[in-house]
Amino acid sequence: MTETQVLVINADRPDIDHPLAIGPEPEMFKLAQHNYKSGEWPFPVRLVKPGTKPWDDATYLASMKQDPKQGEREDIKAIRQAHKHGKHSLRQIAESTAIEFKRVKDLVHKYSLPLTNDYWRAEKYNNPDEVIAYQTLARLCKRIGAPEFSIRQASMSNGIVNGYYISRGPKV
Repeated sequence: MTETQVLVINADRPDIDHPLAIGPEPEMFKLAQHNYKSGEWPFPVRLVKPGTKPWDDATYLASMKQDPKQGEREDIKAIRQAHKHGKHSLRQIAESTAIEFKRVKDLVHKYSLPLTNDYWRAEKYNNPDEVIAYQTLARLCKRIGAPEFSIRQASMSNGIVNGYYISRGPKV
């Protein structure tokens, strides 16, 4: 049985032209462990095969990055799965999926994910900092002085009623 020859190189500054040691893999592994533990090599090392192309960290890290759309798809899938398993509030979903609460909130809003528990929201047309939110439509109607029919209709098209943008948001 032939043993694989490997090079021991500095992991922080990979340079296969100037290896720290060359030899069979089992021996180099033991040598690397011993020298690292003893402090002779105060830096991490890698075992690579001869002829391996040098790499740089930027290229390596770029290859590791996840496609943002793919990440969103996986998060949405996890949100839907959690909702299916009885997690109906955003906080419950965030806790059960280990996705940040703000991200869950943004994704649910961005993709209009159908969560059953939601609230009515009215945002002042000329002052977006003034937001009114109620769990029931009747309470929102009293507050802004508009009939239920108008608010329902406006919520479907994100329309304006009595100077307020009307929308529905998921329950926190």
